[in-house]
Amino acid sequence: MPPETATTAPPVVSLTIEDADRLRLVITRLQRRLRRQANAGITPSQLAVLGTLNRLGPLTLGELAGAESVAPPSITRIAAALEEKQLVERVAVSDDRRSSRLRLTPKARRLIQTIRHERTAWIAARVAELSGSDIRALQRGIEALEHLAESGQ
Repeated sequence: MPPETATTAPPVVSLTIEDADRLRLVITRLQRRLRRQANAGITPSQLAVLGTLNRLGPLTLGELAGAESVAPPSITRIAAALEEKQLVERVAVSDDRRSSRLRLTPKARRLIQTIRHERTAWIAARVAELSGSDIRALQRGIEALEHLAESGQ
């Protein structure tokens, strides 16, 4: 067997379909567990809308429906519930007074921070139960998972 040289390509590494299925399942299970950790009396759909507004800034209902990939009537119901809880408010669009955008209230920003803190604390506590080698493996995997989350949109 010839010695490996600098020009030798690294071996192709791929995930088996079984491992891809395990990954999908563990992500789904973790997401469910996180939802149960801190929901602050709002639905997952309402929290998703708050997260989108937090990330993208004020949006019209149509823009929000597109960003969330849901039908306009669903966004209208979610927005009404969030307005009732004083988590979003409508602001007029400067160039079209008939149109408005939804934006987060300070109460919503505090709620998002609280939920994030509680969920992060839950993950940190679970990770602390792992062995050192498992924690190092997890640290190496975070970058790959971030790449997966950002690719193929």
